[in-house]
Amino acid sequence: MKRLAFAAATLFTSVSIAATAAARPMTPEDVAKLESVGAIAVSPDGSRVAFTTSRMPDVTEGEDNGSAKQELKLAWGPDMARAYLPADVSPSGVQFSPDGLMVSFVWAKDDEKRAVWGVPVDGGAYRKLAAIKDSSVSSYAWAPDGGTLYLLAGGEEDKQRAAQRKGGFNAKVYEEEARLNRLFAATVGEEVDAKPREIPVPGYVSAFKIGPDGATGIVESAPSPLIDDEYTSKRVHVIDLATGAVRAVVKTPGKLDDVEISPDGKQLALVAAIDANDPAATTLHLADVATGEFRAINAGAPEATVDAEWLPDGRLATVVHVGAQSTLRVYKADGSVDHEHDPGALILTRVEAAGNKLVVAADSPAHPTELFVLNDGAFQRWTNHNPWLSEITFAPQRTITYTARDGQQIEGILIEPLGEKQRKGAPTIFDVHGGPEAHESNGWQTGYSNPGQVAAAKGYAVFLPNYRGSTAYGTAFSKQHQGDYAGKEFDDLVDGKRALVVMGVTDPKRVGVTGGSYGGFATAWSSTYYSSEFAAGVMFVGISNNVSKFGTTDIPNEMYLVHERKWPWEEWDHLMERSPITHVDKAETPLLIMHGEDDTRVSPTQSYELYRHIKTRKPGTPVRLVLYPGEGHGNRLAASRYDYNLRMMQWFDTYLKTGDRKAAMPGPRPQLADGAKGAKPASKDDSTN
Repeated sequence: MKRLAFAAATLFTSVSIAATAAARPMTPEDVAKLESVGAIAVSPDGSRVAFTTSRMPDVTEGEDNGSAKQELKLAWGPDMARAYLPADVSPSGVQFSPDGLMVSFVWAKDDEKRAVWGVPVDGGAYRKLAAIKDSSVSSYAWAPDGGTLYLLAGGEEDKQRAAQRKGGFNAKVYEEEARLNRLFAATVGEEVDAKPREIPVPGYVSAFKIGPDGATGIVESAPSPLIDDEYTSKRVHVIDLATGAVRAVVKTPGKLDDVEISPDGKQLALVAAIDANDPAATTLHLADVATGEFRAINAGAPEATVDAEWLPDGRLATVVHVGAQSTLRVYKADGSVDHEHDPGALILTRVEAAGNKLVVAADSPAHPTELFVLNDGAFQRWTNHNPWLSEITFAPQRTITYTARDGQQIEGILIEPLGEKQRKGAPTIFDVHGGPEAHESNGWQTGYSNPGQVAAAKGYAVFLPNYRGSTAYGTAFSKQHQGDYAGKEFDDLVDGKRALVVMGVTDPKRVGVTGGSYGGFATAWSSTYYSSEFAAGVMFVGISNNVSKFGTTDIPNEMYLVHERKWPWEEWDHLMERSPITHVDKAETPLLIMHGEDDTRVSPTQSYELYRHIKTRKPGTPVRLVLYPGEGHGNRLAASRYDYNLRMMQWFDTYLKTGDRKAAMPGPRPQLADGAKGAKPASKDDSTN
């Protein structure tokens, strides 16, 4: 206990958010109306920045239910931005034309397929620039001379199969009917090119770039459209855009993320895994375009590269997360470090550059993602999309470090309860991230499934642990969870609880857990195996049976390579021992289980299993299963998100705040805001973006 007390006292990167003239705490209704910056593009001369803002329909005020809508804006200085498109246009894939005179984007008008559109920077009507007749465009790129648009579109329609479906022959062949994407070159002119030229491409291409010579394509390709191949087998191919011939392959051995081509066309920057067992693509690599040879730049460093962008002078700007904080690091063309910019309390997430302008997307403990421009070494804020946040009283938020039982240092984000400190400690919610190959940063931490400031406003402490397996601490740390499902990784949660108790933050009898996906697995484990430690759980799209999970997921190879490192048939008994359903005999923790009915990553049957085992074996333990029709591995629609947030907080208020595990279950319907009662169903086009 003395060691825990000493470790818990090691606090750093403290960010206190004292609101001035603030009038009220944050609510679920506030979460429902948050707006943030999405895509970013910088004009070739650096004079303007195009960006999209993303906002869910506000169902709390009676707006029609649906998914997030984007709005295109152009900015030329701090608080100097204007909208460029009508409200019914929801653009994605925003870019500038090479001459900087037009902003292009992808959009589906009415019942049409998604196509590339453009709007003049100096004002005027938007028009269609390029399209594929029988398929939607997923992404595109301009040729350097502006005369051609390269389009990535879906596979050609099987007309015979479509006719059969109309006749009622609608059987689906699992994992065998997905079609490969196609790449096209369309001439840009006054009229839309009616017959774009198809370019042969290898395998399933999911993303691409065009080289500065206009003749070279950099395509990211996997053997098939299966998400498992996307995760484990995607590679970079250098192709000839005239013939489709493959000139070189960059054979990085594992996961692959951001790929960028240098201004001279000779090098690629890749954020990739260092080997096939690396849980995440977090290491910066440089690759030779001519040969495909590559080398890692920051392998083994206790950090994660999350984005990269070549600067016009041939240097490379990268966003790097170091634990719970971030930095902007600039490399020379040879891979040596040039310099870094410390953003302070900002958490940088993306970087874009052109002309003399370097732009980042960043959030902080006080606001969601906004647009910032590097100006004389400082990050200047250009946008402010939620001015009403000035009305909110924010709880203090800081980073803490504690020592796990085996001596491992673990970092996490603590949001303290708002208001007067409680003598015996506060009810505390552990918000556990998924993956586990992900990490929490000391930035904006409030969302529909993240209790954050909403819970703090109600007197809860909220803790977001970067338990072992997390990224941003180096590949060795992210591999520590491998071959040990629910072992030391979830022991870290219990050790974190005990550290918070020693610190005087937490009431040991009122600690709850929530999380989605792998965080849902942590919640299930904490509510069964570790039930004596946790007073309430809210599990989202989580895992309850490691054997059946393997047989029902769309990422079985990824599970083997970067998680367990063994196949199920090598360790049936061990997998069952590390499954929450095996430990239901200990389940005294009231558990709310929520899941999307269409989830292919973690089958909803995982939630059915845990619900049925608890309901049957422990009939005295409160348990409820809530399913969301039409939702997958996370909720997409505004009403589903708002509903989730209300149910989560209602469950914790009933069981965690009171500390009464035997309290009567709340009613099956959450109390909606008055305006939300008039929300209409989602319209057909809500899935287009």
